[in-house]
Amino acid sequence: MKPPAQSTRLPVRIESKLPAVGTTIFTVMSSLAAEKKAVNLGQGFPDFGCDPALIEMVDAAMKSGLNQYPPMTGAAPLRVAIADKIEGIYGYRYDADSEITVTAGATQAIFTAIQCCVHAGDEVLIIEPAYDSYVPSVLLAGGVPVFVQMNVGANGYTVPWDKVASALTSKTRLIIVNTPHNPSGSTLQEGDMTTLADLVRGTDILILADEVYEHMVYDGARHESVCRYPDLAARSFVVSSFGKTYHVTGWKVGFVAAPAALMAEFRKVHQFNVFTVNTPMQHGIAAYMANPAPYRELGAFYERKRNLFRAGLEKTRLRLLPAQGTYFQCVDYRAVSDLPEAEFAKWLTCEIGVAAIPVSAFYAEPRESGIVRFCFAKKDETLELALKRLAAI
Repeated sequence: MKPPAQSTRLPVRIESKLPAVGTTIFTVMSSLAAEKKAVNLGQGFPDFGCDPALIEMVDAAMKSGLNQYPPMTGAAPLRVAIADKIEGIYGYRYDADSEITVTAGATQAIFTAIQCCVHAGDEVLIIEPAYDSYVPSVLLAGGVPVFVQMNVGANGYTVPWDKVASALTSKTRLIIVNTPHNPSGSTLQEGDMTTLADLVRGTDILILADEVYEHMVYDGARHESVCRYPDLAARSFVVSSFGKTYHVTGWKVGFVAAPAALMAEFRKVHQFNVFTVNTPMQHGIAAYMANPAPYRELGAFYERKRNLFRAGLEKTRLRLLPAQGTYFQCVDYRAVSDLPEAEFAKWLTCEIGVAAIPVSAFYAEPRESGIVRFCFAKKDETLELALKRLAAI
């Protein structure tokens, strides 16, 4: 006898906590790129491997028996290495025991920081375009996202600090800043950071600084971390990512640094969120960090790729926006098409064979600017193939 067909209908009612959230644009464009055999310059990850020495150090950690739970806060050698690195670059010393926690990637760090300090009704200021995890994290904490849109023009994307100031209220609990900025490739300058410090001075407003691209800053500029500014560091969660720095995005290992009082609250959530992070990866990364060259030379590594990619794009009708940091390049396509950004990105994937991400996807309410984002964290041959195809437009 044939068994009865199973119903796919849920027998109970469930009310979504994120009713507006669907499949991300990254999944949509990557799937389309695979279907059309397009060069995928959409999703932000390298198509090349990491340093074999890093693999060997993780392998050595595994073989030495470092395969059980590490401390909830992270393996001690890695926390010390992080504290040393921050002090060596930015001149600010965090206590490795009480002020640094290793996380399951930067997204988990961002989520946990928001959950630990945002209460129902608290306002969180988000500067758009913005990484897509910010808003859901705020909503799940019961917070209220407040949006300020960056200005965009011939000089790229800049933060309108007068509008940020106007958006602050007695309910503002947190400001999220991202530098170097995804998706725009812009960076905050010293004047931006001093203005931010002026805005929050004398308030209880906290800062969440997403600095995952901290080592990808170009043209001789320096990364203006909040760690360089003691007044900001004293009220900030600073987030970074080994996945971005060491070309191992799939390992999902990051960290957060914050003053001890903030970190104590962060860890209360962290211990019930992921509790702890992959042990041998932590020890392997700690050993690898003994040599600072890989992160100190990362900017030059990606600047060369940026320059190669930009030189090729200059031969097309796409207008280049500044790319001061990250491994993203935004272009204005309005000389090519008047399609909305999402439709243009699909056309580019299907007809030209190169996948990009519409910047409109980084706004709560899609804003059409005629701009798409490419990722140049790719092998030279991948970039050259993409440029050959893009030359057709």
